Amino acid sequence: MHEPHRFRPDGRTDGPGRPRPPSRRSLLRSAAAGVLASAGIVTGAPGATAATSRVTGSKVRDLSGPALTGRFAAPWTDLGIPVRCPDGSTLFVCGDTFDGVGVGGPDWRSPVGLRSSNAAPGSLVVDGAVGGSRAVGLVPEGHTGGTTAIPSDVFTVGPTMYMHLMRGVIHETHHTDFWRSDDNGETWQYLCQWPGGLHGGQFQQKTYAVADDGYLYVLSTAFDRDVTSGLLLHRVRQDAPGDPAAYEPWGYAGGAWAWGNPPTTVTSPRRWGEICFRAMGGGYALTWLNMSPLDIRAQIFATPTSNLFTTAEQTMIVPTVPGRETGNAVASPYGGFIVPGSGVDDLHIVVSQWYDAQNYRVMQYRVNGLDGPVH
Repeated sequence: MHEPHRFRPDGRTDGPGRPRPPSRRSLLRSAAAGVLASAGIVTGAPGATAATSRVTGSKVRDLSGPALTGRFAAPWTDLGIPVRCPDGSTLFVCGDTFDGVGVGGPDWRSPVGLRSSNAAPGSLVVDGAVGGSRAVGLVPEGHTGGTTAIPSDVFTVGPTMYMHLMRGVIHETHHTDFWRSDDNGETWQYLCQWPGGLHGGQFQQKTYAVADDGYLYVLSTAFDRDVTSGLLLHRVRQDAPGDPAAYEPWGYAGGAWAWGNPPTTVTSPRRWGEICFRAMGGGYALTWLNMSPLDIRAQIFATPTSNLFTTAEQTMIVPTVPGRETGNAVASPYGGFIVPGSGVDDLHIVVSQWYDAQNYRVMQYRVNGLDGPVH
């Protein structure tokens, strides 16, 4: 694939930026319109209800917004990937962040870090920010030509935190890069990068499960909600995540699945939004924004190499329209990142919302009724 500009580790180009593709909001709105119409849910329709499920959920609180995070010059932000820091606090690593009156306002930064000194899932409140009174960009990103740095995952191994970023114009990932912090997310050091076209683009959006066997298990997809992608699995030793050569693929070849085979999709290809993979309660959980139909789903399974083709997909968040949000129905939802310290029987997730310039926020939801792993 022809790449007209060279990107540096700081995310800037050596030439002019490329045209901006459709926004995340426009893709979410078009997906939401389709699924709501098919379910008979339209704006203003009397008696409209969201789809039902045995899984239930409810909003715990908003985590961001003018009244909550405006004092950190971050009234408008999204994603909020939660990670338990070595000092016991929770850091929410957010994406595109703005000051002013709404999305697109001044002081565009990405990513930023907002902090809750209380890490208990039921007591999360943002009471600090990396940078103090102004949440600073965690890494250099000049947004030249509309480029940005979108976090796909943040995790902790012992005293070290790691962060994976997707770089380029949104949904045109030129490359991804990887960073580490040894001071609870206050400063970050660059480690390495991967080209955006690696594995057919299906190694752009990565999420890491920290296992108790000395490995990190890595699931990845393309980062483009309008493109069908497989879900690839790799593993890497916990002492080597910054070495691209150390990532070992899981794949099907010669009639068998094995480590070291060329990577092949571990579940049915689809259009993926955000993904989150975590070791939890003696098993593993994968949550993701599903684009067709639009909802946030989970799979709970026993091992990193469990058969995801046959593992039940459980819907946690369903779409609705503004003004009709109740229970686990959310207008324009995305994200769905697992809160550290929660479990299958009481799962807390971070959900983002964006349907206009003043409704762009990070929220916490509690989910009950998920089935556990089948051993």
